[in-house]
Amino acid sequence: MTTETTKAPPANASLGSPIPQELIHRDDPCTLPPALVALAEQAPVAEAALPSGDPFWLVSGYDEARAVLSDPRFSADRFTYHPRFKQLPEEIRERLRDPAARAGSFINMDPPEHNRYRRLLTGQFTVHRMRQLGARIEEVVTERLDALLAKGNTADLMPDFALPVPSLVISELLGVRYEDRAEFQQRTASLLRMNMPGDEAIANADAMRAFMRRLVVEKRENPADDMISGLIHHAGADPALTDDELTNIANLLLMAGFETTASMLGLGVFVLLRRPDQLAALRADPSRVGDAIEELLRYLSIVHIGLFRFAKEDLELGGVHLPAGSTVVVSLLAANRDEQHWPDPDVLDVTRVRNSHLAFGHGVHQCLGQQLARMEMKIGYTELLRRLPNLRLAVPPEEVPLRNDMLHYGVHALPVTWD
Repeated sequence: MTTETTKAPPANASLGSPIPQELIHRDDPCTLPPALVALAEQAPVAEAALPSGDPFWLVSGYDEARAVLSDPRFSADRFTYHPRFKQLPEEIRERLRDPAARAGSFINMDPPEHNRYRRLLTGQFTVHRMRQLGARIEEVVTERLDALLAKGNTADLMPDFALPVPSLVISELLGVRYEDRAEFQQRTASLLRMNMPGDEAIANADAMRAFMRRLVVEKRENPADDMISGLIHHAGADPALTDDELTNIANLLLMAGFETTASMLGLGVFVLLRRPDQLAALRADPSRVGDAIEELLRYLSIVHIGLFRFAKEDLELGGVHLPAGSTVVVSLLAANRDEQHWPDPDVLDVTRVRNSHLAFGHGVHQCLGQQLARMEMKIGYTELLRRLPNLRLAVPPEEVPLRNDMLHYGVHALPVTWD
């Protein structure tokens, strides 16, 4: 998922939420927004309005969501179809239409253009690389827990564990040099804020692109055993990938693979600490961690703004007629709580039989790195609960700040303590 960055006219104007805030704002991560529930109860496909006033259709049903995400009549090309881009000043639209800015942005592409990038990237998620990363994840998790325990018996789990683990793993995947990782982590920390002033967002995005371009240039000259080097030297791309393509691909991998996993590590622990029965079930049988992760992914649905798609022709969805050009937003929050698909969907049950949730999307754009994310969560949750058997919140739950201002939901901080 990528941020939509624009130069806002006033210096203090923020980008804002891509969909109405009342459809994503959660005062409690376990409870869906009342406005979203009300819209979902109307119909699995219901008309609403974007913050700009433009109409869109919210898809809340699980079956309807899968249908949208697998139907080639729906486009992922927001640069062409999204009403938000159409209303931008001409100079901003020109910038977004710049081939250098769009090159390699495969999550905003449709087949067959999308297929080329997907195929090249799939080829880089080899069994060998996943094994290497698995061993490295174990090392990183151990190092972070050692450091955390050395500090005493209190910590903020976000900066001390949940954020650095996936940041270091994505650094390994992309081949970021050790001496550059502090800058890398600092830049990634502010990329996904929805309330960031437009000019600051543009500067942030430009700085990260410059960072990634330096990385690409370095890998052309000094290849190593990482994904960027693999895409440059071993992927067999014909024609070869350009620096612009590689820079944008690296940015997309970062956006998809860092904040999402960090959010799941932090938010998952927060919810488990508030559900002692679920935490006890997991501690009693650590072999359940795989099923527990799938349940947490379903239950929490951290990609809370949903997935945008655009009707390329007149069509019908869930008995609703959608004119060509219609904006459709698949609410993963609602679809993953569809009572037609799960019994008691609003209940967290870590013993639930593994389910076919939509947390990683569906169809041709389903998350490429989902197995890596699962591996990070499995090792992270397992070792955290094993080494901190008396882990608990250090503050009342209502004092934990929630990430309603970010493109990925979670917690900004998670103060914990242990004996």
